[in-house]
Amino acid sequence: MTVREGRAPFRTYQTWYRITGDLASGKTPVIIAHGGPGCTHDYVDSFKALAADGRAVIHYDQIGNGRSTHLPDKGADFWTVELFLEELENLIRHLGIEGGYDLLGQSWGGMLGAEFAVQQPAGLRALVIADSPASMELWVQEANRLRAALPPDVQETLTRHERAGTTDSAEYRAATEVFYARHVCRIVPNPPEVQRTNQAVRDDPTVYGTMNGPNEFHVVGTLKHWSVIDRLPRIEVPTLLISGAHDEATEATMQPFADLIPDVRWHIFPNSSHMPHVEEFADCMKIVGDFLADCDTRQMR
Repeated sequence: MTVREGRAPFRTYQTWYRITGDLASGKTPVIIAHGGPGCTHDYVDSFKALAADGRAVIHYDQIGNGRSTHLPDKGADFWTVELFLEELENLIRHLGIEGGYDLLGQSWGGMLGAEFAVQQPAGLRALVIADSPASMELWVQEANRLRAALPPDVQETLTRHERAGTTDSAEYRAATEVFYARHVCRIVPNPPEVQRTNQAVRDDPTVYGTMNGPNEFHVVGTLKHWSVIDRLPRIEVPTLLISGAHDEATEATMQPFADLIPDVRWHIFPNSSHMPHVEEFADCMKIVGDFLADCDTRQMR
């Protein structure tokens, strides 16, 4: 199987990408949009397995992250949803796939995918929203509910450091790991690809800290009031929702997608939290692969 890496010029920056498989295979290529905002492609690397049936799988590091251009001096006015939509559109043009492609977004990537799909781009054939909230208000409500079920001493540590503004302390980080082990990735220690992404965020927290905040449940960044709920009926393409039974993206955070997207189906993985593509790899690849194959068939009719 061929693997090709490159960089797409974007404004005065560079977006790194990798293509697993052949864009000329005849099957609709799928773009993988990672989460964060501020993570890297590493932790969603397993989706390259979708190329086994001949479909090209395109990973990329969003600007500010991973192997793409880092911009640690940029402020909140730079890091916007519109920036990442423009970057995605630029990548599609650079690869010459405007005529047909699928999009899979995980967590923040799914939020970005929904924002992209409501614009009804002509080339979008299918959408997968993986472990993503339809609004950050729902996300925060549910994060607080999950947090309230943590051991009392962990809750006390989190609250104390948040009030003191010391969320960069080792004690605070250790307390967040208790939440993460329940609701982000239940494979502990985390697999190497997940660890690589986590280390990358620690090395350059610019995007994550600006748009989200210090962690998954203390959301104080620019996305705090984001929502796509009122625009979801505009999504015209077949859409698959996936999530885990123990996911921080709880059923309540994803329910608006199921209620308002016209052509939608939803699969919940019973033994996963926020990363079914890691925690239940084989089942996840089958569910997603079968959906994309079905969408290909529908396109040919």
